[in-house]
Amino acid sequence: MTKRETNLSDVPLFGAIDAHLFAEGTHRRAQEKLGAHVGAHEGRLGTQFAVWAPNAARVSVVGDFNGWNPSAFYLSPSSAGVWSGFIPGVGRGNLYKYHIESVHNGYRVEKADPYGVLHEIPPKTASVVWPLDYQWNDDAWLTERKRGWPGNKPISIYELHPGSWMRHMDTGHSLSYRELAQPLADHVAALGFTHVEIMPVMNH
Repeated sequence: MTKRETNLSDVPLFGAIDAHLFAEGTHRRAQEKLGAHVGAHEGRLGTQFAVWAPNAARVSVVGDFNGWNPSAFYLSPSSAGVWSGFIPGVGRGNLYKYHIESVHNGYRVEKADPYGVLHEIPPKTASVVWPLDYQWNDDAWLTERKRGWPGNKPISIYELHPGSWMRHMDTGHSLSYRELAQPLADHVAALGFTHVEIMPVMNH
């Protein structure tokens, strides 16, 4: 973990109230409980994992921190079908997947995290533990935006699929978002577009 992460507050665990709200479809902050969340629990730094798998007999977290061993760390089930648990020592940059054993015929499979915020670039398929602690530096732009109502200005939207808009010439792989940013901005500005619409933004 980084120096900044050594002062993290307790990570929000998936508890009985969460299970009740999730089961009745009224949990409005599920993104704060499902997925992988770096933090502290009982004074120990690590990551809280939670995934919805209602037809699972057992769910474990496998990753580069436990040799991808499906029996190294099992998650605990809730009445809502959400499996969760806290793993000490796991933090920013660790790779992981959920190893799921179904109640049907012992079927087993490893899945990326549907609530993951970062994933490996294809053809690799693991999710990456990553805190959402990005420091925005667009204060000047936001201040300028308030000076006039954007609805009074004309817009022209450029729509694209980032996975196929441009690829690496040598490997044919899609560009990462960071690699895509500058050539896309230059292209859109040169054509006179004012906005970009990206579809889809999910990368799991």
